[in-house]
Amino acid sequence: MPNLLLTAKDQELLNSLRINAREPVASLARKLGLSRTTVQDRLRRLEEQGVIAGYTVKLAVREAGASIAAMVTISVEPRRQIEVAKILAKFTQIETLHTVSGKIDMIAMVRTVTAEDMDKVIDQIGLISGVTEIETAVILSTKVDRR
Repeated sequence: MPNLLLTAKDQELLNSLRINAREPVASLARKLGLSRTTVQDRLRRLEEQGVIAGYTVKLAVREAGASIAAMVTISVEPRRQIEVAKILAKFTQIETLHTVSGKIDMIAMVRTVTAEDMDKVIDQIGLISGVTEIETAVILSTKVDRR
């Protein structure tokens, strides 16, 4: 993506969309003090430039059926990250997988229906050839979520 210059109004628009991506254009226009057409043009431009990659539905945990979430840190043998990441990508319980710098190599956001299911997933991750260590932090509550 090229180096983009976002205006203060672009940032305000993006911040509003982070809170509610379904907010009507008319409402966004009122908040920003702009016309509907201007907001629509900004949205189209931000989409075309790849700043806005898409819109998504964020399910309530109860509605999605998954009530246990955990951040799982994963250490991997040198030169095995790509192989391990491909295997982890097949786990439907893994919502996101990040490679990171530092003592660990990857962090996965895992979501399951029950604690027993979480335990099984953690065991399966630990059995992957190349995984040397895992640590799990179960999420108790979420204080801020701007996705």
